[in-house]
Amino acid sequence: MKEKKKKKKTHVPLRMNLLFISVFFLFSILILRLGIVQIVKGNHYEAEVARTENVKSHNGTPPRGKIYDRYRNVIVDNVPLNAITYTRTQTTKPKDMLKVAETLAGLIEMDTDKITDRDRQDFWLLTHPDKAEKLVSKEEIKKLEDDEDLAEDDRNKKIYNMQLDRITKKDIESFTEKEEEVLAIFREFNTGYALSPQIIKNKDVSMEEMARVSERLTEMPGVNVTTDWERKYVNDSTLRTILGRVSTSQQGLPSELVKEYKAQGYALNDRVGTSYFESEYENVLKGQKEEIEYITKNGSVLDTQLVSEGHSGKDVVLTIDLQLQKEIEKIVEEELSKQASQYWESPFLDRAFVVMMDPHTGEILSMVGKKYGKDADGKTELQDYALGTYTSEYGVGSAVKGATVLTGYMSGALNVGDVLYDEPLKIKSTETKKSWFSGSRYLSDIQALEISSNVYMFKTAIKIAGGVYRRDQPIDMDPKAFDTMRNYYSQFGLGVKTGIDLPGEVEGLKGTEREPGKLMDFAIGQYDLYTPMQLVQYASTIANGGFRMEPHLMKEIREPSQEREKVGPLIYENESKVLNRIDASEREILQVQRGFYQVAHGSNGTATIFKSAPYNAAAKSGTAEAFYYSPEAKRQYDTYNTTLIGYAPYDNPEVAFSVVLPYSHQDKDPYVNKNIAKRAMDKYFELKKQYEKDGYFNSSTEEKVRNADQLENQEEEQEATE
Repeated sequence: MKEKKKKKKTHVPLRMNLLFISVFFLFSILILRLGIVQIVKGNHYEAEVARTENVKSHNGTPPRGKIYDRYRNVIVDNVPLNAITYTRTQTTKPKDMLKVAETLAGLIEMDTDKITDRDRQDFWLLTHPDKAEKLVSKEEIKKLEDDEDLAEDDRNKKIYNMQLDRITKKDIESFTEKEEEVLAIFREFNTGYALSPQIIKNKDVSMEEMARVSERLTEMPGVNVTTDWERKYVNDSTLRTILGRVSTSQQGLPSELVKEYKAQGYALNDRVGTSYFESEYENVLKGQKEEIEYITKNGSVLDTQLVSEGHSGKDVVLTIDLQLQKEIEKIVEEELSKQASQYWESPFLDRAFVVMMDPHTGEILSMVGKKYGKDADGKTELQDYALGTYTSEYGVGSAVKGATVLTGYMSGALNVGDVLYDEPLKIKSTETKKSWFSGSRYLSDIQALEISSNVYMFKTAIKIAGGVYRRDQPIDMDPKAFDTMRNYYSQFGLGVKTGIDLPGEVEGLKGTEREPGKLMDFAIGQYDLYTPMQLVQYASTIANGGFRMEPHLMKEIREPSQEREKVGPLIYENESKVLNRIDASEREILQVQRGFYQVAHGSNGTATIFKSAPYNAAAKSGTAEAFYYSPEAKRQYDTYNTTLIGYAPYDNPEVAFSVVLPYSHQDKDPYVNKNIAKRAMDKYFELKKQYEKDGYFNSSTEEKVRNADQLENQEEEQEATE
């Protein structure tokens, strides 16, 4: 017995040792794990805590940058607005928001036009919880709960949709006028993100409303009063289409660009440029919101810290001369409306275009388009169509003949000074092709441009295509000549995009047939279609000695100014960009320049309206057979387009222009294109003298905002009216 007891005692220390070893081993694992958590992954978990507990938000509505013309006249500004905002936290409940909305509705007038039936359904469910619960029976809910294939979220979504379907029209029409206002406010509360202020009202917020809300802010968590802004276009009709638009806070991001903008850090309710210049330079014009870091715990805000201050967007200076733009618009309106009233001469004339550009820099000085259209009431009115200068194309006629002659030189088909016989061309199985004037004569290249010979261009095209003209015989021409001529034309900017810094530019329209007669039509501007912007780029290329300049509207980018009377410091200046130089020699280009000079000054010139002008212009006119389709009559009519391109002064060009009048007349040309061109060029040089007299080009006035007093007076008048 003693031996057995002794044996049992010897096992106790062994078990204790195993227990101690196990405990030691477990503590070792625990210490090792704590070490990994604190040392190895400590930074990771600290970042995780920071991510979940510290939330950054971009707040405020910083105004967009201003837009000036080239002489620092404000074209687009921002008008300050009283505003009421709401910011919800991550834990704010719908019933809390409803309570705040009810209080706020008693203090302000709220527009209810944007409320939808779906908004009313959701609001009815929120404000009638007992009735909403009875819309779906317990049996239906149990059936959904018994469905193992349905997740909880899917089940709740089905119940919610069933409730929506069972709300009657009578239910959603039962709201009182005051309840509708509460709904309108509650609806705005739910847009945007948590911790991101949402504008509830910024239109027609009276000082009385601001005061009432300010007095009771403590009763309405999340509500605040602040200053917002609205985009103001100082000259509302001038340049309106190409400046584009900015969305409102209610519209927010365009639906088709939501993903793109959100990837850049935009909020859904942010205002952005939605078209043309405002859209093209969104990254420059947009303001920078202040960045706030919210210290939160369980969704409740404990503290806030300013990470970075907000600021206004950058200001942009355009190449446009605002005064010139307004004057050219007036000229186009007067000439277009005057001729359009002569219905028997111009039954289809409904639009006109003028583009003026610095041929050495590509700066667009004026960009005018006018077109008859219907207003909101269905009445016919003359509307801004400046964007048509680069988004619509037309047959331009003989204006392209300078490009045809230079193409002849560059391809080796012509030599400078070549004389060709202008005669009616009788080609087998083809109608006679001839010039606009009667008779036959020998013409040099300069004379052919001066008198606008069609046959000289026909024969040039035949030479380029390797063909030979023989009376009453067919002409065998290489179809590749179309590609040859178009490639040379593209060096002038004809048939290709000009590069204008606006979205939506078209490259023109190319004919698809390749018969010899079509190539001859191409050589006189009667086949492919071009834009007014392409024509002014082409005119500039001739004027400056062969350099195709990229046209642009953005001249400078500046910091926002702290002084109303001055522009801010210069950040960026847009440099002129040469897209290419044509393959012609200086002598060849000079020959065409001389031809353009004769068009304006020669005894047989087709644009001698400039003959007595003090600024010594060069030009080339054009008339093209065209077709007008009438939607009302559902038929096509024959008509004519008229054009005119040119530049001045001839010896040292500083301005090039293009004028395009589609569907200008039926039989007798009223020369509206020439009247517009002459008046436009007269106005340009008249304003230049006035600018010199007023000291526009003095370095001492380079930072001055020229219409600051005018803007201040307008704002004072507006405030007095309000």
